[in-house]
Order: sequence, then C-alpha cells, then structure tokens
Amino acid sequence: MRFYIDIDDVMCETAATLCGLADRAFGKGVPYAEVRQFDLQRTFGLTDDEMARFMVLSHTPDCLLSYPPTPGAADGVRSLRDAGHEVEFVTGRPPLAHAATSEWLARQGLDGIPVTYVDKYGRVFPHRDGVPDPIPLADLLRRRYDVAIDDSPVVLPHLAAWTHTRVLVVDRPWNAAFPLAPNMTRVVGWAGILAAVAEGSAR
Repeated sequence: MRFYIDIDDVMCETAATLCGLADRAFGKGVPYAEVRQFDLQRTFGLTDDEMARFMVLSHTPDCLLSYPPTPGAADGVRSLRDAGHEVEFVTGRPPLAHAATSEWLARQGLDGIPVTYVDKYGRVFPHRDGVPDPIPLADLLRRRYDVAIDDSPVVLPHLAAWTHTRVLVVDRPWNAAFPLAPNMTRVVGWAGILAAVAEGSAR
C-alpha cells in the first residue's frame, strides 16, 4: 500500500512546542489542550507583526530540530516499510525548512523517505535554488494513496474527496469537532494508527 504521512503533529509534537515558543517570545501562554483551532494567530492572540515574527522563529533550524518525536512515530513508520508498504511524507511546511526537516528525520532513523512539500494553506513560496519547489494542493489531490494520515482540519475536507483512500485522522484538540467523512477514521497516537492499518489490511 502507498502511505501519505503528514509530519507536524503526526510525526512530531509541533503544537506543544509552539505553545512554549509563543509564551517565551510574546508572553502568550496557552496550554496545549486549549489549542482548539488551527489558526495559531487567533489561538495565541498575536498581532499581524507578532505573527510574522512567530512564523520566522518557528521555522528556524534550531526550532524545527527541537520538536520532540511523537511517541511511536519512528518505529511505526519503520514497521510500515518493513511490511513492504511505500511511505511518503507530505507536509505543508515551507520548502526552506527542507534541510532542517531532513536532518530531523535522519535523527529519527528515517532518512531516505521522500518528502513532498505541498502548498496546503495558500501561501506564496518563491523559488529558491537548492530548495524543493512545493506542489499546489490541487496537484496533490490528483495523486493516489491507499492511506493518508493527517491532523489538519484545513486539509481534511479536501481529503474527504479521496473516496478510495482511507484517511486516518490523528486526534488532536484542534480537530476534535471535525465531522468525519465516510472514508475517515479517528485514531489516537501511533498505536491507534497501526491498529487501524492492521484492521484495514485484514478486511
């Protein structure tokens, strides 16, 4: 089977780290459990100027490399590959994060797995030499995967159209109210992901 696996808050604990960053940089402390919306500017109550700086700070190599891995994520991905599945990371990170992202994955023993950068959120990413160009979301949606694993309530409505793809929605506070489409299953952590994969394979 071919797997699409998101990175932030699927492979690593991005939001929890950013809660700490917002507190340290701007004094806007919000507990992780209260991050109930995907719009971090509204979540942390940042001005436009603060949000611009927050985005810069959150994408520095030091910050990206500091994200703790989600428990079981690296072993889970390796188990999928060991079972013969094709795995691809699909992320909405800016392509300038590629070097730090690749290093982070290598530290988890996951180097060599392809990473596709997708303009999931309508941002503008100018071409930079030596940096992969992102693909438009529309191009991603023309691809075919057997299983997609994501947490973003902005992206999930698009994945609902993939009626032949099983979408595993990683349970996070910001997607708790998201109404699941018929092709979606809510899962908790990597134990839940692997259990859902095994259940689907047994059908």
